[in-house]
Amino acid sequence: MKTLLNRVYADYLMPSRLGEYAALLRAAAEAGYAQVSVRSFFRDLNRTAQRGRTLVHRHDIDSDLRTAKKMFAIEARHGVKASYYFRLRTLDYGFMREIEAAGSEASYHYEEVADFAKRHRIRKSDELRRRFPEIRELFVRNIGQIASRLGAPLATVASHGDFANRRLKVINHELLRDASLRARCGIECESYDVELLRGFDMYISDRKHPVYYHPISPFEALGRYERICLLTHPVQWETNWIESTRCNLRRLLEEMAWRV
Repeated sequence: MKTLLNRVYADYLMPSRLGEYAALLRAAAEAGYAQVSVRSFFRDLNRTAQRGRTLVHRHDIDSDLRTAKKMFAIEARHGVKASYYFRLRTLDYGFMREIEAAGSEASYHYEEVADFAKRHRIRKSDELRRRFPEIRELFVRNIGQIASRLGAPLATVASHGDFANRRLKVINHELLRDASLRARCGIECESYDVELLRGFDMYISDRKHPVYYHPISPFEALGRYERICLLTHPVQWETNWIESTRCNLRRLLEEMAWRV
């Protein structure tokens, strides 16, 4: 019951946390942190002269474009750069071009493995992996269409997590263990690549109420760690009744279809 009440509060009652986000950007700037995108950070990793204090902003746009645009506006006011990863269902090319024009990064939050499993009702991991050649071609088609409409290459991408991935124990990232696939698509880095993650001294992800951050608050991390990555999801920073209801219903219907 407590878990359900927390979920209802997080989805429908929680006051906006965007003031907290603006305060974080100010605190990071005052502490001497460069605030950059995943793409920018990764390209600097192998340079002789690396950055000093750095806060990498990664936004996974699972849902709630409205709040994502508000976060981008806050970043623009503070001169902050970030990476925004869009699912097929959250693509907004006008917004994505605006992000790129500001010097930030707009790219792909891919989930072809989970989508394929749900669409074909695959319930065994071995069977799903056998279908990887087909799934790779879907990925190539999707990322190619996105890059073409955006008018810019997609240098980094980020795997989305779904209940189907957890049930089958097959993550979307497995698809990009194929070097030839990356070469075909011009992908320099996946957001869960070991090479990238080793570049961070602290990796923090936001969480729903009442936890908010894991493993620690970014405010606590400032000054203690040199290179920090902060993963955020806009829906966890401001309630959006329509979007939350739509996502909850879709998840329920997908779960029901999965069980049939």
